[in-house]
Amino acid sequence: MPLLVLAIIQSLLLAGGQVLLKFALNRMLPFAWTFDFWKSVFANWQFAACGLCYGAGSILWFYIIKNFPFSMAYPLVSLSYVFGMIAAIVFFHEPVNMTKWLGVLLIMAGCYFIAR
Repeated sequence: MPLLVLAIIQSLLLAGGQVLLKFALNRMLPFAWTFDFWKSVFANWQFAACGLCYGAGSILWFYIIKNFPFSMAYPLVSLSYVFGMIAAIVFFHEPVNMTKWLGVLLIMAGCYFIAR
């Protein structure tokens, strides 16, 4: 049970980082090797928050793989796909068809069997 809780937190951090990165990219200028582009990158709070989420998720991942069997921990990272799908609906108003929901249910079922 502790592994599942930690894996959920770590997956939320990964998915949150991806959501913040998408928000940041939508606010940035088109990619170029110019001062204005890099200013738009580093003056963007969503980009900084994305890095914090990734950093916290990585530190938590260090703890997880040090203290739990890798064969159980690594597959649970796929929970980030579930949270990513929910974020796509909530934050980006993307349509999600039944095939994608079936994939999410299969991921969740796999995580259930691994965590048992």
